[in-house]
This record gives sequence, structure tokens and C-alpha cells, in this order.
Amino acid sequence: MHKPVKIYTLSTCSHCKATKELLNDYNVAYDYVDVDLLDTPEKSRVLEEVAQFNPRRTFPTTIINGAIIIVGYREDEIKEALDL
Repeated sequence: MHKPVKIYTLSTCSHCKATKELLNDYNVAYDYVDVDLLDTPEKSRVLEEVAQFNPRRTFPTTIINGAIIIVGYREDEIKEALDL
């Protein structure tokens, strides 16, 4: 069973798309939020959420098992964190 994964992304970000593709390739279930597609009040709330894990608020921000934070597309780090 895979660890829970949540990704904060932008819909136009190539690194975000690559992260999703990587997870899809390994059949890893994940939740994601395309922050740029949210309405303004929700976007503000979610950006504050992102800041708790990544103060720079850059994308993708991936949270694995509620504790492992990976910023950017880091294939090896993601695979290691998920035991892939």
C-alpha cells in the first residue's frame, strides 16, 4: 500500500505535469490541487496551506505521508520516499 500523497501544482507547470506523470506511471494514488485554477479566496487559503510546507510557495510541492516534503520535480527523491 502506498503512502498518502498530496501535490500542490499549477495547471501550466511542466514540472508539475512531470510529477503527476511519474506517479501515474507507478500507479500511485494522489490528491492534487491546481492552485492557479482556484478562485481568489480559495487560492489565498491554499497558498497559506502550501506555505506551511514550503515557505517559498513554489510548485510542485509534494507531501508524502504527511511528513516528507519535496519541492520541485525530484524523481529520485519521490521514488525513494515512496519505496518505488
